[in-house]
Amino acid sequence: MSLKGKVVVVTGSTRGIGRAIAEACAREGGRVVICSRDAQAVETATEEMTRQGFEVSGQECDVSVPGDVEKLLQHATETWARVDVWVNNAGLSGGYRPLDEMDPEEIARIVDVNLTATLRACRIVIPHFIQEGGGVLLNISGKGGRGDASPFTTVYAATKAAVSSLTKSLALENKDHPISIHSVLPSMVETDLLRDVKTSPKLADSSETLPYVLKAIGVKVDEVGRFVAGIAAQEPGKVTGKSYSVLKGPRLMRGIALLTWYRLTGKIKGSG
Repeated sequence: MSLKGKVVVVTGSTRGIGRAIAEACAREGGRVVICSRDAQAVETATEEMTRQGFEVSGQECDVSVPGDVEKLLQHATETWARVDVWVNNAGLSGGYRPLDEMDPEEIARIVDVNLTATLRACRIVIPHFIQEGGGVLLNISGKGGRGDASPFTTVYAATKAAVSSLTKSLALENKDHPISIHSVLPSMVETDLLRDVKTSPKLADSSETLPYVLKAIGVKVDEVGRFVAGIAAQEPGKVTGKSYSVLKGPRLMRGIALLTWYRLTGKIKGSG
């Protein structure tokens, strides 16, 4: 399938994984709407992508603010008449810290951006897809997305496990419509979000192990973009409710073996 002429909305898409997804979709012929809560970042990213010859439009949007996602959908439909693909990518990590070092306000913010905002978007995008005769909805999951333990990233992992769960539930709710609803696990991706991660003083040694973890299971951000663009191009409704992982097969097995070796040799310490 092709993205040529299709309208793709990617939240949190002025940098990092979101930007890579937006550019990959545009490269495949998609008409892309990017957004961020930083209006200047939206303007800059839109200009940069336009200079590359992409069909792109930008909209300021804080997904955690009620009403902003509705405005984003309205902007997309007013600009391109419809939306064919929606990617819920915007998210916060909270860093690498024990739960008791996080303020209640910070916890609420992470849950609101990663989980509540995703639910809000799904709530308005799915009816739009039904009205327009189909669409593809992709929720970007992450560490903990399979329900596995993720010490020191507890809040983030809990939200991503919930995103994976809501994706499967919504897929079944809408199985009688030509809509595909999936989650995507990018694995470890070296972006500014990861490089600038807030780390507890108690876990300072973890910064020294990051290069080894990335070497074992790291994925290039451009690869994630192409991977998501490929899923976005599928025929709506043909497959739904899947959890796609960028890191899989022999490559995953090699990564696990490397991680085990690094732990045995003391290069990686702890269980995080």
